[in-house]
Amino acid sequence: MPNYDDLKRKAKDALDSFTDASVDAYKVAEEKTKILAKKTKLRAGIVNDKATIRRLSVELGTKYHAKYKGDENSEFSQLCAEISGAHERIAAKEEEIANLKNSVCSKPEEACTDPECENKEENKDENQE
Repeated sequence: MPNYDDLKRKAKDALDSFTDASVDAYKVAEEKTKILAKKTKLRAGIVNDKATIRRLSVELGTKYHAKYKGDENSEFSQLCAEISGAHERIAAKEEEIANLKNSVCSKPEEACTDPECENKEENKDENQE
C-alpha cells in the first residue's frame, strides 16, 4: 500500500507539471495573439495605403485629363477622348433624367396632390443632391 507522503509528492509533481504546461500554453497563446494582432495591423495599413494609391491615381488621372484632353499628340489622347466621351454621355443622360422628371406631372405645383411629385418646390432641392 502506498504511503501518504508518496501520494502527496506525486500529486504535487502532477500539479507542478500541469502548472508548467499551462504557463507554456499561455505563453504560446500570448505570442500567437501578438503575431496575429501585428499581422492584422499590417494588413489594415496595406488596405489604407492601397486606398490612398487609388484615390491619388484618380486625382492624378483627372488632373492629367483636364490638362491634356485637347492634345492630340499625347500618347494618352485615345484615353482622354474616351473619358471625354463618357463625360458627354453622362451629361446627356442626366439631362434626359431631368426632362423625364419634369414630364412626370404636368399639373402646376399648387394643383398636384402627389406628395412625391418632382415638380413640387420642396422636392426639387432633394432631387438635385
